[in-house]
Amino acid sequence: MKIGILGGGNVGGALGQGWARYGHDVCFGVRDPNAEDLKATLSKMNGRGHAAVPSAAAEFGDVVVNALPWPATQGVISSLSLKGKTLLDCSNPLAEDLSGLVVGTTTSGGEMVAGWAPGANVVKIFNTTGFLNMADPLYEGKSTPIFYCGDDPGAKQTASALATQVGFHPIDAGPLTNARLLEPHALLWIWLAIFGGMGRDFSFQIVKR
Repeated sequence: MKIGILGGGNVGGALGQGWARYGHDVCFGVRDPNAEDLKATLSKMNGRGHAAVPSAAAEFGDVVVNALPWPATQGVISSLSLKGKTLLDCSNPLAEDLSGLVVGTTTSGGEMVAGWAPGANVVKIFNTTGFLNMADPLYEGKSTPIFYCGDDPGAKQTASALATQVGFHPIDAGPLTNARLLEPHALLWIWLAIFGGMGRDFSFQIVKR
């Protein structure tokens, strides 16, 4: 599969390397395709990664991944032609100081992304944990759960398969409106990691009787 990743930072880089190991071809859409830190990421992808401007990455991908910081998301997403594409939204509408979300309860970042990308099949996923868990989702041999939500069954199936390939345990969390639940869940992880003394090497788990 061809995957276009908007953004080449920690989240996009970790996911891209994981998918390259599984045999997918990845194009990072970034402002500077020749950035040194991105070159370092590409060097680990066995020839299955390259970089271009965002419009080229969006055109390249059968699946497009939004791994941009929230402040950049609207400008980039709304400039692209994503009709008919599966769009995986990893972003969270975080305040600059990480003190909270800038939208929520009556809408969500995921729903706003869908509005900026008319005709795209948006799935909210990979937003509820940190990039270290994307690089290595296993804890004592058990996969980290990753929630996802969306309105298109085919896009959700694709998202679930891609999550499984990088080592997560994907859990269907319903329609895209439930991004209103997943984004605050992400904020809890972020608070514990940064302000609560947990660090980034932890994950939430689900246990059942």
